[in-house]
Amino acid sequence: MPERKTVARLRCKQCLRPESYCVCSYVTMVAHRTRVLILQHPEEHRHPLNTGRLAVLGLQRADLLVGEHFPQLASILAASSSAFLLFPGDSAQTPQPLDCYPPGESVLLIVPDGTWRKARKILYANPLLSTLPRLSLPAGDPSRYRVRKTREPAAVSTIEAIARTLAALEPAQDFSPILRPFDALIDQQIAAMGGDVYQRNHVEPDTRADIPTENPPNALAKSPRA
Repeated sequence: MPERKTVARLRCKQCLRPESYCVCSYVTMVAHRTRVLILQHPEEHRHPLNTGRLAVLGLQRADLLVGEHFPQLASILAASSSAFLLFPGDSAQTPQPLDCYPPGESVLLIVPDGTWRKARKILYANPLLSTLPRLSLPAGDPSRYRVRKTREPAAVSTIEAIARTLAALEPAQDFSPILRPFDALIDQQIAAMGGDVYQRNHVEPDTRADIPTENPPNALAKSPRA
C-alpha cells in the first residue's frame, strides 16, 4: 500500500495555533514600562500550549528568543539600567514597585520559559544570568492552567508569572488583559478533549461535581471577552 501523507494543519502566523483554534481575537496590547525578555527553550517553542508566545503578543515591550545559549545577552544587558531574573532561588526577592527608579531608567525582566529542568539548562548555559538579582512570586491564587499537571502546587504558567510580576512592579497598570488569549486556549483544549476526559485526568475528585460533563455547542466559537 502507498504510504499515507500527513497533511499539516494551517497555523496562524501570530499565535502559532491551528487556524481553526486561533486566539488572536482575544489579544489586547497592554502598555507597560518594564521591558520583558523571554528566553524560551526550543522544546517549549514546539509545545502546543506555548504561553510565552501569547505573553509577547499582549505586551507592548516584550521580545522572545528561542534556544539554550544566547550570546547576545551581554549586549542586551549593557543596554539596560537594571535587569532582573524571574527565577526562584535563595537570594530571590518579591517584586517591588518601580517607584524608586527614575522615569527614564530602562528596567529589564528576563524570564526563562520551559519546564523547571529546561529553564535550569538555560541558566547553566548562560552564566551571565546568575549575576542578576532574582525575583520570585509569593504564594497566590492557583494557576488557571487547568490542563497541565505539575508537582508544584504553587506553580503557574509563564504568562501568568509574567502578568503577576508586572502587576507587582507596575501596580497602577492592569495586566489582566494579557491572560484573555490564555484563558481562551485552555477553554479550547478542554472542549476538544471532552468534559469526561478532562474530569478524569485533570480535576480533583472532590471538585468533579462542579464540572459539566458535556461541552456547550459553541465552546470553540465564543466571542472575545470584554
